[in-house]
Amino acid sequence: MFEEHGHTVTPLDRLAFVVGTWFGCGQSPKAPGTVGSFGAIPLHLLLSRLPLAYHALAIAALTILGTWAAQRVSDNLGQEDPQRVVVDEVAGVLIAMACVRTAAPLAAVAAFVLFRFFDITKLGPIRAAERARPAGVGIMADDLIAGIFAGALARLGVSLIGA
Repeated sequence: MFEEHGHTVTPLDRLAFVVGTWFGCGQSPKAPGTVGSFGAIPLHLLLSRLPLAYHALAIAALTILGTWAAQRVSDNLGQEDPQRVVVDEVAGVLIAMACVRTAAPLAAVAAFVLFRFFDITKLGPIRAAERARPAGVGIMADDLIAGIFAGALARLGVSLIGA
């Protein structure tokens, strides 16, 4: 975890690492962001059974907790945006899929794919948000915006197709 950086590990560091890597999804040697996004699906399925207000509150709480965890992991590793931090992808994809939570399951798949597209390409304001400071805010902000874009586009698709 942080031992290789000469850091004394505290219980809060361990919690930040678990949250930041989304229970280890971010430790994937290949495509940790995609693995982290897939790691959000069980939470989405649980939240989609609750009223939308609770779904939104859970995303807000995860955003706050994720910003703290991302900042702490970033500081402890001495990296601006560690690839193993994927809680930002979790929050972003939850936003995207929440926008189509009452539509057919294919809409959630579309929201997921659109989120990954916006997260990877970082078009326009997404790239700018990534540079926000402190680091934890920038780590989270670009994915939150990518989630909003993906969700809005998926919702528009549902409205046009009528699914």
